[in-house]
Amino acid sequence: MGTDATSRVRELLEQYDTPQACAADLLCDRHPDTDVAFTVIEGDLTSRDLSYGELRAESTKFAAALAELGVEPGDCVATLMGKSAELVIALLGIWRRGAVHVPLFTAFASPAIAFRLDSSGAKFVVSDQNQLAKLAPGEDIPADAPWRVIVAAGEPESEDQLRFADLLGAHTADDAAGTAVAVGGNGPLVQLFTSGTTGTPKGVPVPVRALASFHAYQEFGLDVRPDDVFWNAADPGWAYGLYYALLGPLAAGTRSLLLHAGFSAPLTWQIIEKFGVTNFAAAPTVYRSLRADTSPVPEGLSLRRASSAGEPLTPDVVAWSQSALGVEVRDHYGQTEHGMFIVNAWADGLREDVRPGSMGRPLPGWSCAVLLDDADEVAPAGTPGRVAIDTQASPLMWFTGYVDAPEKTAQRFSADGRWYITGDAGKTDEDGHFFFSSRDDDVIIMAGYRIGPFDVESVLVMHEQVIEAAVVGMPDELRGEVLEAFVVLRDGTEGTDELEAELQTLVKKKFAAHAYPRTVHFVPSLPKTPSGKVQRYLLRQK
Repeated sequence: MGTDATSRVRELLEQYDTPQACAADLLCDRHPDTDVAFTVIEGDLTSRDLSYGELRAESTKFAAALAELGVEPGDCVATLMGKSAELVIALLGIWRRGAVHVPLFTAFASPAIAFRLDSSGAKFVVSDQNQLAKLAPGEDIPADAPWRVIVAAGEPESEDQLRFADLLGAHTADDAAGTAVAVGGNGPLVQLFTSGTTGTPKGVPVPVRALASFHAYQEFGLDVRPDDVFWNAADPGWAYGLYYALLGPLAAGTRSLLLHAGFSAPLTWQIIEKFGVTNFAAAPTVYRSLRADTSPVPEGLSLRRASSAGEPLTPDVVAWSQSALGVEVRDHYGQTEHGMFIVNAWADGLREDVRPGSMGRPLPGWSCAVLLDDADEVAPAGTPGRVAIDTQASPLMWFTGYVDAPEKTAQRFSADGRWYITGDAGKTDEDGHFFFSSRDDDVIIMAGYRIGPFDVESVLVMHEQVIEAAVVGMPDELRGEVLEAFVVLRDGTEGTDELEAELQTLVKKKFAAHAYPRTVHFVPSLPKTPSGKVQRYLLRQK
């Protein structure tokens, strides 16, 4: 697919990276009015189709309302909402106005919300009624907050709050104030914040031209086709959900599902079965939950593609998926700053047999390497080092720096600007497949040996009583660091000394004699970021 893929990358850049680029046109208006953009599913499995025509009309009304409220192109407007029709209308209205979307994950508490609103300078925040308590004045939210609240679903709780439905009702679908604003390919579309596992979250500006990369992943990585029933179960409050449950499908003009309800494994099975999902994407946590669910797997599933992102996939999940889903789950790797760029691609011409433990190869439009730890030079195959992106050979790369953080930006790039350093450790094989080892901060160095937590975790979850595991390094006077494991067990399983010994022996036999966990802690759950990444630094603090 080499030449065809290169041509396709060029075509996408010609669409999205132009001075005339208009987000509302690229994401909505250019698609046929009668085509379905989203099917919004409720917890009782009732559903509603949202057409591009409806989205164009309703988002025009909201854009006009924002203009009337004084929102100018380039201003920030936040959303604190679940996956709903109102969310999609609000986002398209924000982008139609030329404003910048600031996503707020609904699991955030008030301090995280206040930080993002203050850092972005948001003028408004559109919120579901059940989230309003987090925006109430208190220790974290000032009484004279510079932003106003628009209540998307439900009723306002104070006189200063506005009602989303009233704003739409005050305007028409052809209101001139709602005319789409073109901000160009370099114009801002989203300001997202890194998950902040350590240190203060950093603002990531996402330009309109990033849509070329998101669209490319839909085609190359996920292989979403026009006749697919596509469901990305990730929450749009974090990058994988925003980029590939909303932006990617809207850019490509393909229908996808949105679940307007909380996650549960039984409900997920029901949706996959009832709606005939053929292409599914989710975080590893979702697949582990499905694997742990005791309800019977529905017969006759229609899945032809299954993909995962957020944390490395352990081999047990891949093996389970082949038998339970009828298709293997493929691991995909990316970051908030870039979207997905190294994947086990599904598209014809790119698809290869998955190598155990590999996160795949760079997608078309991206060039990556593993650099030595002590020099900005490409490491030999098999040598652990730093995963990096070659900025000079990656036309789909769109990240240029964090918002108002030149020092943090400089830390990500090599001195000559050629390499973007991801902050993740890994290696390649002789054929150019990438293998994830750990986040840089999570590498364990024991008696001079570099140990990636993922290698040990992959063995621990092979035990039939283990659902999840996380491994961290703890200080040791003799060895520098030793491994300790935090393990979540199946319901009804007791964490005994005997089980601890079993797990230690398993690691010795299946991975390495020196790399077994000296202590195994049995815990009810693992601390995670909103995107599903294990927060190992919190485990180290314990």
